[in-house]
Amino acid sequence: MTSAVGAAPVTGRSAALATSSRRRSHRVRRRRWLGLAYLAPVLAVYALVVIVPTGQTLWLSLYHWNGITVARWAGLANYSSFLSDPQLRSAIAHTGVLLGFYAILPIALGLLSAALLTARGLRGLGAFRTVIFLPQVLTSVVIAVVWRQIYAPDGPLDAGLRGVGLGSLAHDWLGSFTLALPALGFVGTWSTFGLCMVLFVSGVQSIPLELFDAARVDGAGRVREFFAVTLPALRGPLAVALTLTVIAGLRAFDIIWLTTRGGPGSATTTPAIELYSRAFIQSDVGAAAAVGVVLAVVSLAVALVIVRLSEGADQ
Repeated sequence: MTSAVGAAPVTGRSAALATSSRRRSHRVRRRRWLGLAYLAPVLAVYALVVIVPTGQTLWLSLYHWNGITVARWAGLANYSSFLSDPQLRSAIAHTGVLLGFYAILPIALGLLSAALLTARGLRGLGAFRTVIFLPQVLTSVVIAVVWRQIYAPDGPLDAGLRGVGLGSLAHDWLGSFTLALPALGFVGTWSTFGLCMVLFVSGVQSIPLELFDAARVDGAGRVREFFAVTLPALRGPLAVALTLTVIAGLRAFDIIWLTTRGGPGSATTTPAIELYSRAFIQSDVGAAAAVGVVLAVVSLAVALVIVRLSEGADQ
């Protein structure tokens, strides 16, 4: 009798706890569905402008289609052209060259800027940052038009070389089979250096001054201070800069198309130029879609590798 009476409160308490747990789970589910309801318009727009076109591109890459007539099944034939088509192989080789100008040089110059910032007492750094960052506020069309005029045979570059007695170095820079690609690569360096500089300068400014003071107390010079204090603190900004600049090099199109259109001949073609040419000039939409899919996959793989390497270095 006593045990039965004593069990009643326990049973009632268990029922109350179960009811409270059900209410809590109901509130959690309600909040979850409410959050999805808020996100639904954004997800719908994202699916409409990103996921659906991506799926259509992947589907078209499996067909031979000129954009008008009935598409014919191609399977992986459009992808195999990356190994057999000499124009695509040449474009990929040009991208390798451009990556040096779009990624390696800007990052090296950005790190140099960060090292200069750690040197106390230097004047004019604010004006230096403003001038170097200027290309970031210009559109690619403006950059292309300006540099096309600079590289013109009667442009300021050749005029300046002739003015200082170096007329033998004057060239038709964008009309040369050997110089056109490095010339456009330098434009890429000029346009991406500002971004790298801002990322690294911001990273340097977030480093506690006590770390620099401790390094100097230990007898570290400028070079050792940079590698012992500055560079490790810039690991995060370095990963961001490397990701953005490498992807910019892989996708290089607008400046090249507005200046040389891939010429002279095919001296400055890139995969993005080949994509545009095959889709809108050669009317080979399937092959263009395959190029786009490969570019997207490579860009995503590069970003994932850089993130993994940076995360591994932080551990």
